[in-house]
Amino acid sequence: MPKTSQELRRAFLEFFRSRGHEVVQSGSLVPPNDPTLMFANAGMVQFKDCFTGREKRGYTRAASSQKCIRISGKHNDLENVGPSPRHHTFFEMLGNFSFGDYFKEAAIVHAWDFLIKEVGLDPQRFVFTYFKGEEGVPADAEAQTLWKKVTGMGDERILGLGMADNFWSMGDTGPCGPCSELHYWVGPEVNLARFGEEQTAQGHGWMEIWNLVFMQFDRSRKDAPLEPLPAPSIDTGMGLERLAGIVQGKTSNYDSDLLRALVDRAAELSGKPYAGGMSPDEVSMRVIADHARLTAFLVGEGILPDRTGREYVLRRVMRRAIRHGHRLGIQKPFLHEVADLVVTHMGEQYPELRERRDMIASVAEAEEVRFRQTIERGLTLLDQAFVALDQAGQKELAGADAFQLYDTFGFPLDLTQVICAERGYAVDVAGYDSALEEARKRSEFRGMEQAVESAYRDALAKVPGGVVVFTGYEQELGRGRVAALIQVGAFAESASAGAEVELITERTPFYGESGGQIGDQGEIALEGAVLRVTDTQRPVAGLVVHRCTVVSGTVRVGDEVELRVDVARRDAIRRNHSATHLLHWALRRVVGAHAQQKGSLVGPERLRFDFTHGKALTPEQIAEIEDLVNQRTLANAPIRTEVLSMDQAKQRGAMMIFEEKYGDSVRMLSMLESVELCGGTHARATGDIGLFKIQVEQGIAAGVRRIVATTGEGSLGHVRAIEREIERAATAAKASPGQLVEKIEKLVAEGRALEKKVDELTKKLMTGGGSGGMEALLGRAREVGGVKVLGVKTEVADRGALRELAEQLRDRLGDSIVLVGAEAEGKAQLVLTVAKPLTSRFKAGDLIRPIAAIVGGSGGGRPDMAQAGGTDVSKLEQAIEALYAGVGTG
Repeated sequence: MPKTSQELRRAFLEFFRSRGHEVVQSGSLVPPNDPTLMFANAGMVQFKDCFTGREKRGYTRAASSQKCIRISGKHNDLENVGPSPRHHTFFEMLGNFSFGDYFKEAAIVHAWDFLIKEVGLDPQRFVFTYFKGEEGVPADAEAQTLWKKVTGMGDERILGLGMADNFWSMGDTGPCGPCSELHYWVGPEVNLARFGEEQTAQGHGWMEIWNLVFMQFDRSRKDAPLEPLPAPSIDTGMGLERLAGIVQGKTSNYDSDLLRALVDRAAELSGKPYAGGMSPDEVSMRVIADHARLTAFLVGEGILPDRTGREYVLRRVMRRAIRHGHRLGIQKPFLHEVADLVVTHMGEQYPELRERRDMIASVAEAEEVRFRQTIERGLTLLDQAFVALDQAGQKELAGADAFQLYDTFGFPLDLTQVICAERGYAVDVAGYDSALEEARKRSEFRGMEQAVESAYRDALAKVPGGVVVFTGYEQELGRGRVAALIQVGAFAESASAGAEVELITERTPFYGESGGQIGDQGEIALEGAVLRVTDTQRPVAGLVVHRCTVVSGTVRVGDEVELRVDVARRDAIRRNHSATHLLHWALRRVVGAHAQQKGSLVGPERLRFDFTHGKALTPEQIAEIEDLVNQRTLANAPIRTEVLSMDQAKQRGAMMIFEEKYGDSVRMLSMLESVELCGGTHARATGDIGLFKIQVEQGIAAGVRRIVATTGEGSLGHVRAIEREIERAATAAKASPGQLVEKIEKLVAEGRALEKKVDELTKKLMTGGGSGGMEALLGRAREVGGVKVLGVKTEVADRGALRELAEQLRDRLGDSIVLVGAEAEGKAQLVLTVAKPLTSRFKAGDLIRPIAAIVGGSGGGRPDMAQAGGTDVSKLEQAIEALYAGVGTG
């Protein structure tokens, strides 16, 4: 019988493989082409289009172990993670699926056989639920009968529940149906009377471990009656963490082999014991273990902590873990160590973790170092707020204060709420939301406009086969029939001269923007009409849209047209796209395997490549990268493209970008050492790329750098621009280009010598010409009310020199007050200093304000030093003289 989590995962997949299921690799945590979903939260996410009928695959049964993230919702609020023995942010969902193949009976038999016969669980510890009927939807009597038939259990263990628990839908419309749950008793003695109660803090009680969804209805619109689906389907999900805990005899998932090593590492780092209890320290250790898993998996998929969207979710979770480490007394960065242990334990099942091990560690450590720089100040601000609340007799932190903690100190709201709750305070969430809304209006996570998406999907339905055929790998010229025209989001039958129109053909040589490569431009022609193609896009999978201006004539749906790609522009894009592949390879070789592509933009003039790395590249590294790429271009090696299955491509070591969606068959691009999956257009040989030159290397976000580079004619233009600048500089310096550096060094040395001489002359000038001049100035001091006071006017215009003179005079006079004034660029400048022993009686800022008013200005500063300026230079001497009267009345 399987015991370890690896054995259970393998046993599940092999069990369903033996029953005719296709074992499918876990989908990405970031659902491709689904703007409505931030993260994959169930096994069915990658099969969503299979259930709706939009996608057909070569199988009708599937099984998977899916990476999932659930951050919010009825059962997955963050505050439950740690105190609860069974809740997690990241988890694995085992699932089996039927797309119009088998239905209820087979699904129930599969579940029972696996848990009882394969895993060996005790049948007497189970309760099964079915939909009892509610809101006009009849009870699922069939499921009730099947459970009795398959398990031999009586009514006391087969219970009916309502809509909230046992009816599932994808949304307000679409496929839906009743579901059945398998609940298992965790603890010493089975107690049927406790069904429906929460598990105890020790983990004892009934726990749902598997949900079987019977998708048998369809709802065309909200509140519409349910209609039977022509091909009912099955979607099931079982948490691996829960199953592992049960099989291994644990009452908490955190004691299973999936998590206990991480908990123990947190305990070791804190120097405190872990015994599986509910003490605050033990809760913190479980939080760290859970959050380290989410950190490793999200960073492994290229998500980096930031202020919006998915990136902000990652930051929230990471900083929550860091704060729990802080409260445990862990004084140094630790999260990267626990995340690295995640890679050790789960890297075999999820190879991307091993491939990105260095990046996971570096990103986790950098985020913790950044947060630790502000956490103490944030906690101090909270302590001050708590004191103020106590004094006012209040118990709610203002929303503005909570937002300041987020905006200035990086405290996510839920972290502030947890800290406040620990101290007995609430948070004004509405006030926080209001402040956040104002600050982040342009940074919200938004989905695609539904009306526009619907128009594009309807346009795709007009294309035979539901896919626009791309012919541009082989040619830049083609013919096709106009399948649809779209103007301002609506279908049109025709478009005439001057109109802006989106044109869809059944086949096209135009490349639609994707994978970082921008769309083609060119021309579409037919008898009596010409359209200029300004852009080509892929707004939904399978659709290519030509964005055009009708130059002359009229185009109609159904017309046969000739499509002509701008070849020169396409060739420039090809060079830059192929160069990005060589750049990616060279980066990884020079700075390490953690340098993963984070984004790119490939156009005709230049290429832009974003990659994960924590610090700026050195000039030596940039030169080495350029050398590596240019060596490969000089080799003029052929660039080969092969169409392979995903498994074949992986076996060949092809690199994949997580942001991209790959089908069952993929295009693998090889150029010398670089082997990547890519659907873009490329040069024929590396020699076509020409000279590769990096123009810019800069940081664009925490842990993300950007390179802007050119190839071919773009690099030639860059070199010529530099040459022109050198010629201009040489002419200005009256030197040849070869002597320019020597001449500049000579000019700089002469400039420094002149600056030194000017400084010396300035010091003489401000004292009236040497030590004798200083003595003369000191001799003008007066005694006012027992205090030495001196006001002088000097010819020195520099404010720094004025301040230095004032301090020198004050120090020479002893306990004194000194005012120095001068004219600079047509304005009066004043500096006043008060010896520190006198600041209890005289404040420099108070003294200078009325003096500044005389010259039409204002001023202020510290008690011992103040500065002022004014526009009326003619009254400068009057203002200086006013010092004596001011001290006399002080």
